[in-house]
Amino acid sequence: MAVHISAHEVADARRQISVHDQPYILTDYIGAAPRRGQYVAGNERNDNGLPQGFLVDQPAGAVTQPHFHSHPQFQLVVDGSGRLGKHDVGFLDLHYVNGHTPYGPVAAGDDGLLYFTLRRYWDAGAKYMPASRDLLVKGRQRTRYGGVPATATRKLAEAGPADHITVIAPEADGLGAWLVQAGPGESFSGPEPATGDGQYHVVVRGTVIHDATELETLSCGFVEAADPAPVYRAGVDGAALMICQFPRLEDMPV
Repeated sequence: MAVHISAHEVADARRQISVHDQPYILTDYIGAAPRRGQYVAGNERNDNGLPQGFLVDQPAGAVTQPHFHSHPQFQLVVDGSGRLGKHDVGFLDLHYVNGHTPYGPVAAGDDGLLYFTLRRYWDAGAKYMPASRDLLVKGRQRTRYGGVPATATRKLAEAGPADHITVIAPEADGLGAWLVQAGPGESFSGPEPATGDGQYHVVVRGTVIHDATELETLSCGFVEAADPAPVYRAGVDGAALMICQFPRLEDMPV
């Protein structure tokens, strides 16, 4: 069953964790975000069976060292700037990794770095390299980067019917990501969720209306593969929605 969480609902859900003795602020949206800045042996017992989607406010100059997670994830930058590995990142840049794919470091710029971490499954925590090399399962590593050029973003208040921009090109196992932009009052939906293994929908500009509920900028939803594609209506200022679709695990290339 699809779930949508407005930014207003989680305004008081911010909490601090320590990552390498640096204060990061996490905001829970879908499921439960990590309670610590690293993997702790035995933490798997806390798996609640839900997806795990949360907002990370990484302070200026802070660095998350290279690491990996057990499950696939997207990271979507919604404000600030920094570097992810060898790549400069900023607004609407998107990063995907399969589980057990090391990545990083993640370094926040002078204005900090605000990004969603979006996982299909609950994860027990960051496993830092090289100390966690013995926990790394090799064979399905994959990394994808995507972004939206400034020239492709529209003045939403003046936009008309929805357009779909491919951010990560669809792959045979369902992996893909799209930005949908629509003018005021325009209705739209995304790709059918059944083509992958679930989708996150993040409002990155403007507002959308879904089932008579207004979802403002930085609202986030999760749609199961068995759900129909939600139908949205752009608010009075238009809307831009990022859709991140996970690959089907059984179809992932080995």
